[in-house]
Amino acid sequence: MAANDTIADMLTRIRNACLVRQPTTNVPATKMTRNIAQVLKEEGFIGDFEEVGDGVKKFLVVSLKYKGKNRQPIIRTLKRISKPGLRVYKNRKELPRVLGGIGIAIISTSSGIMTDREARRQGVGGEVLCYIW
Repeated sequence: MAANDTIADMLTRIRNACLVRQPTTNVPATKMTRNIAQVLKEEGFIGDFEEVGDGVKKFLVVSLKYKGKNRQPIIRTLKRISKPGLRVYKNRKELPRVLGGIGIAIISTSSGIMTDREARRQGVGGEVLCYIW
């Protein structure tokens, strides 16, 4: 499979793993997926992630989080916003608020990958990668 959209691939893998309540999922390791995983971890959507494998075949093993005795996934929705065919950019004034601040938007800015909240605080805009809640 030619996954030229590594972000959509990553979101889909996490979404599918959550649906079947898997403890972990593997995501191909790129600089972008590493940064997104870091943001998800800081925001408490995933437990942890580690890099395994060597050379070209590196993977991030992402530990998913569930709550309650029914093991409801912490991540309810992952939504890709900016796609390779249609990029979505917002300046700092236009940054989206996801579910009135309950969810996060992951923004790719000139100062790295961060949440909409962090980007607003730093006064930077960028490419809106995805929404998560």
